[in-house]
Amino acid sequence: MRSDRRPLRVVIAPDSFKGTLDATAAADALAAGWRRERPDDELVTVPLADGGEGTLEALGHDLPADCWRRAAVTGPDGRPVDAAWLLLPDGTAVVEMARAAGLPLLRRPDPLGATTRGLGQLLAAVVADPAVHRVMLTLGGSATTDGGTGALAALGARFLDADGAELPPGGGALARLARVDLGGLTPPPAGGVQCLVDVTAPLLGPLGAAGQFGPQKGATPDHVALLDDGLARLADLLGGDREAPGAGAAGGTAYGFAACWGAEFVSGARAVAAAAGLDDALRDAGLVVTGEGQFDAQSLRGKVVGDLVDRAGTAGVPVAVVAGRVDAAEELPVARALSLTDLAGSVAGAMTEPARWLAAAGAQLAREQSVTL
Repeated sequence: MRSDRRPLRVVIAPDSFKGTLDATAAADALAAGWRRERPDDELVTVPLADGGEGTLEALGHDLPADCWRRAAVTGPDGRPVDAAWLLLPDGTAVVEMARAAGLPLLRRPDPLGATTRGLGQLLAAVVADPAVHRVMLTLGGSATTDGGTGALAALGARFLDADGAELPPGGGALARLARVDLGGLTPPPAGGVQCLVDVTAPLLGPLGAAGQFGPQKGATPDHVALLDDGLARLADLLGGDREAPGAGAAGGTAYGFAACWGAEFVSGARAVAAAAGLDDALRDAGLVVTGEGQFDAQSLRGKVVGDLVDRAGTAGVPVAVVAGRVDAAEELPVARALSLTDLAGSVAGAMTEPARWLAAAGAQLAREQSVTL
């Protein structure tokens, strides 16, 4: 074997390792290990996300502090929440729904009463900022099934019962919806709104917002039927495409913002990669290192690693994957796949010290690179 220390441009672009490290921490650990073996290489860290929780950290990891903004809003159960959002240099505001209406913000599940109102309050603060040109709204991790009506009400829409009274918060109240007044709705920013979705669920039915995801938010079968009926009433009044893939994301919030704010649905992984400048980072790279908790055939179907493999293939850059577990039974279209479980000797060991074993993986890949160059 011969050793060759020619400097190399390496892009380190992992997803989060769910339950252990976010994408930024994972990228830093991989880079630290690589630098131990090849300190002269040019390392470019591009943490990635799928458009759910962790998107702000992934896109804001190297931005100055003044790009981070905050707003006091109402959480999904009415308690106050201090929610962060991110202003990118191009005027894109990145808003995580989970920061204002996420399931972890509830003391206990409330499938009928949980509201998106705080999301609307957060968006009101965002669009009032003159630097904001467009909104990128990530929809993962929601606690709600109200079709986005709480958020839209906070932005000036009115959702009324047969007596003309405004409905109380939560998707359970939509079964009494009789009229919608959008006359006072705050308009979207000039550059439009993207809803980042990682599901293809329609709004209604057993595979829709209530049927598929309601039970994860504490809904019983009776709750699911009530919520689905309310969302159907909403769709009858708003129009729009209730069958659109992704309309059921975040309890129908995607549908509500498409119908009322003209939002478009985009793949979260692709949108985050584009916003992070991944294609620019890949130019002249000799290798890209990515990673996630488990790497298997599902990873290549619209997820972060799959999108990166596609982009790297277009750029002609080989890909190395580091994952907590690797499904070796699949034919994997990457140059190298390393398992942290194998390095640590056990699943428990890998999960107890993920940064240590990610650094070890980065070092091993660097050593292998020195031999193969």
